[in-house]
This record gives sequence, structure tokens and C-alpha cells, in this order.
Amino acid sequence: MQERAATRRGRILVIDDEPTIQRVVRKTLAREHDVVAVSEAQDALARLLDGEHFDVILCDLMMPQMTGIDLYMELARVLPAEIARIVFLTGGAFTPQARAFLDEIPNPRLEKPFKLEHLRAIVNDRIEEQSGVPAARPAPPAPAE
Repeated sequence: MQERAATRRGRILVIDDEPTIQRVVRKTLAREHDVVAVSEAQDALARLLDGEHFDVILCDLMMPQMTGIDLYMELARVLPAEIARIVFLTGGAFTPQARAFLDEIPNPRLEKPFKLEHLRAIVNDRIEEQSGVPAARPAPPAPAE
């Protein structure tokens, strides 16, 4: 995945119960995007149900109370258009249910600890895909004169 600058400013929702992850993601993305972070999936669900729009939803898979899986399933039921916006953040320690879930869905995921350039690239790619703007390709080399 090649890192490149965002083609437009997006709204990013970060759902993670680890304050350190929230800070790192916010600091990494804030120059190019508006970032909102919450520590509980219930808070994210309430914002989405209230009509807030986010271009990308970065969601921890395993959280207390409502997991990322629970949030995905509830959004699939009540706001199905939103599930395509989710990128899962995973810590690698999966339950059999979580592994089966990730194997079944098409959503991208970032394994913690992730490289910051991968985070930026996946967010910028997701925003471009929604905009209908094709991903930037390197220009071919100029012909020799």
C-alpha cells in the first residue's frame, strides 16, 4: 500500500477503548482529516443513529460491553450503508467467533501495532473510493530526448 496525501478532507470516527490508540490515530490523521474519537461502541452507534456522517470508521474489534462485531451487526440491521465504512483495528488475539467474523466480511483491517503510514494509506484510499476518485497512479517516466 503506497502512502499518499488525501485528495479531500474526511471525517473519521475512531472507536477504541485504548486512549493511547485514540491519541496516536488522532495525531496521525488530524492534519488531513477531522477526527472524532470515542471509547465505547455504544457512543459511536448513538452518533450514527443521530445522523452524524463519517467517511471512515476505525473500529477496535474487541472491546468491553459492545464489541466491534456487535456494532457491525447492529449497523447492518439499522444503517446498512455504514458498514462499508468500517475498518477494523485488531490486536491479533481472536476468539473463534472473531476469526470467523473477519473471514466472512470484506472490510479491511489493520493489525495492532500498525504502521502509521499504513493507517494513513488505508484511510485515504477509503475516502477516495467513496468519492469515486480513482487512486492516484505514478506518472509514467518521460521519454528520453
